[in-house]
Amino acid sequence: MTAGATGDSPAARRRAGVAFVVVSALCFGAMAIMARIAYASGIDTTTLLALRFSIAALVMVAVARLRGAVWPRGRVLAALIGMGALGYAGQAFTFFTALTLAPAGLVALLLYLHPALVAVLSAVLLHERLSTPKVVALVVALAGMALTVLPTLGDGAPAAHPGIASGVAFGVAAAAIYAGYILVGARVGRGVAALPMATLVIGSAALLFAFAAALSGPRWPGTTAGWLAVAGIALVSTVAAITLFFAGLARIGPTQASTLSTVEPLFTVLLAAVVLGETITAVQLAGGVLILAAVVLLARAPRRLEAP
Repeated sequence: MTAGATGDSPAARRRAGVAFVVVSALCFGAMAIMARIAYASGIDTTTLLALRFSIAALVMVAVARLRGAVWPRGRVLAALIGMGALGYAGQAFTFFTALTLAPAGLVALLLYLHPALVAVLSAVLLHERLSTPKVVALVVALAGMALTVLPTLGDGAPAAHPGIASGVAFGVAAAAIYAGYILVGARVGRGVAALPMATLVIGSAALLFAFAAALSGPRWPGTTAGWLAVAGIALVSTVAAITLFFAGLARIGPTQASTLSTVEPLFTVLLAAVVLGETITAVQLAGGVLILAAVVLLARAPRRLEAP
């Protein structure tokens, strides 16, 4: 068998998809840390999202032109614009709004309801078979995610957030919108390369938030660290994260992609310990082990199922 054939084999394609989604989750996981630094510099949510998507869109358009990307047309183009302006922008808005109303750990926990929602919706709408390894990995990953995030809630957190009921509602909405976004991306992205797909999604979100920031009046970062954090959110947690996720989604499907992405809160906790000096409890470490176990299970299960 030639090297090219090996690289194009289903097993190699799945391994690449797993790697893309995991790295994407790590990029997304760094966003919460950089956002805290950006908020400390005086920026508001609308301006942060406008800068995030605008900077990312400029980079993505330049890269797409250099690589001679083929742009979709017609209904596919309209669907991708809708994914950005409604799906991704809607998820970002509800998620960041929830952060202003409820504890960050609770919001993160609610967002990661989306793997379960994707799995159920994929079975109902896309007729994707929920094999035993997928179900087990999903349960293990969600359990690990809960153990990783729950200790961050702390005693008395709800009392410090009088709008927690609204925050929970926005958090659940963010998870539901993201689940729908993943499913639409899996359907629309079948005939579109990851680069133009991500560029159109990011660009559509950029236009929406730039318009909103212009209406409300932007509040710019007041420190160099704040601007660097915004740049990191745009380049690492948006350009790299979204492009890699789409590339992985095309290779392994929505259920595995969304389940693998549960490594994100684990990485956020670890990075917070290193950068912000936050402590990691034994419960969080146990949750991290479960999340990584789910990643290994998903990465290995296809090869076992295909074995003679």
